[in-house]
Amino acid sequence: MVEVEVRNVNKTFGNFKASDNVSFEIERGKLIGLLGPSGSGKTTILRMIAGLETPDSGEIYIGGRKVNDLPPGERGIGFLFQSYALFKHMTVFENIAFGLTVQKKSDAEIKSRVEELAELIGLKNFTRRYPLQLSVAFARALAPNPELLLLDEPFAAIDAKVRQELRGWLKKTIHQLGITAIFVTHDQDEAVEVADEIIITNRGRIEQAGVPIEIYQAPKTPFVAKFIGESVQVADYTIFKGFEDYEPHEGILRPEFLEIGATIEEMPQPMPVTTEKGIIRGTYFRGSVIQIDIEVKGQLLRGLQGVGDNMTKKYSSDVLIIGDWSICVN
Repeated sequence: MVEVEVRNVNKTFGNFKASDNVSFEIERGKLIGLLGPSGSGKTTILRMIAGLETPDSGEIYIGGRKVNDLPPGERGIGFLFQSYALFKHMTVFENIAFGLTVQKKSDAEIKSRVEELAELIGLKNFTRRYPLQLSVAFARALAPNPELLLLDEPFAAIDAKVRQELRGWLKKTIHQLGITAIFVTHDQDEAVEVADEIIITNRGRIEQAGVPIEIYQAPKTPFVAKFIGESVQVADYTIFKGFEDYEPHEGILRPEFLEIGATIEEMPQPMPVTTEKGIIRGTYFRGSVIQIDIEVKGQLLRGLQGVGDNMTKKYSSDVLIIGDWSICVN
């Protein structure tokens, strides 16, 4: 069942086209990542759904109800801002209860709902303390029982290690609640790890939407191919073996599509038709893998080698590259 529908929405700020005929649907209970570079229009989409911006044209539906003319408080949404916007002079209990107080719920209803959410986020015994964390802002956004939860760069203000832990917590909690949620991010790793589906924005348009693995393996546009994952842009991939019969064209080559060996004898299944000789131009330690930059026929390519692999001890200036040569054609 569709929970959110955006139809042919346009929004312009001066000469800047923030949303250019944007359309998409979101099914109920899905956790969706709005992913794109700065200025791509993702936050504008979120703010229009929330009612904080008004579309120049087009329609927005939440739960089958057109909400274009409804104020934010009547749209049935919870909004988690990037800054969290917590009231530092209020306790955890008072922050979570804020929306319910505005709705003039009874003291008994407020107490019951706050205790329920405090237990959900693991702060049952800390409701009288003063907050400085994502979980409290999350609980406050959920307190009024919204149909839809919107999160604007929820991990932006958190250090890397804590961010990694909170990604799993957020996804698990949202799925446990069964609520529909949309979060904005410019971090592709974050989107791939957290989102059920991703909507990629660029220059005010939707480039592609789908599950993360589908987008990664089958990008539909050159922008998506370059933006998702690590890749090297090849001006003309017909210079490599195996592509001589193709028309000259630009391509995208990902590191995992290269298999690297010091000599042809070391390769498990040598494939001369796609084997090229290259020169190592740099090796870089990346934790669990070593990045290897290799020049082949004047083109600098990038491959990865496991730290535990024998190859890490056998670097030389002369290597062989055997590749699957999976290319996204421009």
